[in-house]
Amino acid sequence: MRDGAALKRFLLSRFLLYAVVGAAGTAAHYAFLLTAVSMGAMAPVPASVLGAVVGAVVNFVLNAAVTFRSQGSHFDWGTAARFFATAGLAALANGALMAVLVDGLRLDYRLAQLMVTAILMCATYVINSMWTFRVSKARQSH
Repeated sequence: MRDGAALKRFLLSRFLLYAVVGAAGTAAHYAFLLTAVSMGAMAPVPASVLGAVVGAVVNFVLNAAVTFRSQGSHFDWGTAARFFATAGLAALANGALMAVLVDGLRLDYRLAQLMVTAILMCATYVINSMWTFRVSKARQSH
């Protein structure tokens, strides 16, 4: 029973760390989005997608160095490829969800982005935890 409780505490604390570390990437994403839209350089949906790419770079560095290091993961091109494949899918999902919420439902782009961020943070945590930064026996032996 104690092992199960310890595992739950570990997973919760790692998710919270993922959220805190992700705040830096989210800040970069939102800074790009708000700047591009307020300057009239881009519409909200494409600015959000490009901002997601900016945030992904920040998140990769921080998650590899901080959040998932306890799993023994380290930088390698395979990890980077998995992370950016996940980030690419998240950027596409971000664009699709933003288009529905902003263009379809006419929500304010800032509110829509907050909603989309919450959804995608949970989804990408699961993918990054189970696939991107997962340390397999084969990878440990290298």
